[in-house]
Amino acid sequence: MNISDFATQLIVDASLCLLAACSLLTWWLILYKGCAYWHLASENRRFTALFWSAAERDPSGMPGSPSHASECPKARVARAGFAAWSGTTPVETAVANAEFVAWDRHELLDRFLNQQIQRERRALERGLTLLASIASTAPFIGLFGTVFGIIHALHAVAVGSASGIEGVAGPVGQALTATGIGIAVAIPAALAYNLFVRRVHISIADLEDYAADLVNVAQRNGFRAVTGAHRAEVLT
Repeated sequence: MNISDFATQLIVDASLCLLAACSLLTWWLILYKGCAYWHLASENRRFTALFWSAAERDPSGMPGSPSHASECPKARVARAGFAAWSGTTPVETAVANAEFVAWDRHELLDRFLNQQIQRERRALERGLTLLASIASTAPFIGLFGTVFGIIHALHAVAVGSASGIEGVAGPVGQALTATGIGIAVAIPAALAYNLFVRRVHISIADLEDYAADLVNVAQRNGFRAVTGAHRAEVLT
């Protein structure tokens, strides 16, 4: 095998190895993101039930209050809302105390809720870009390997090491497997990406509905600051 044959065969092998790595990464992301979305949806449902049922019983440990340990998306949105509503805004998100005095409480509450929802969106979308990239590039990686596989087969015919249809069909058929593998890698990645994007849209819509409920509760209370035991009163 000369240098040209060695180079083309190396490119084909590298393409197949890259496709194998992409396939492993795809299935790891599918399992990881699928379990994560299922867990978050379950925690959100549990939190929603606890939030409204516990509001009257224990204001200090009510879900959504700063002392509550839940880390589901709805709990974080609730904490952001309570921080804006009660005036205890986090230092890292505050621009200047003087600015917040000038803000209307309704606008301030909307702003903090929307900011937290956008943070949750970014967290939910993490890893989806990689899935989309694999879905779009895997067929081309396979085609790249196929092209060089065919070049390798034709070069073998040209130098006389292979002759006849039998000598060409075998190497060309092996080269075409790279394209087939590329398509096989892309299909589950594309399906998973579309499914997860739909899941993100549903989750964000649910958070926006929950944020609207918090704003309605605050509106019924006249957007007065919520502190201590008074927090339970405004949620009844």
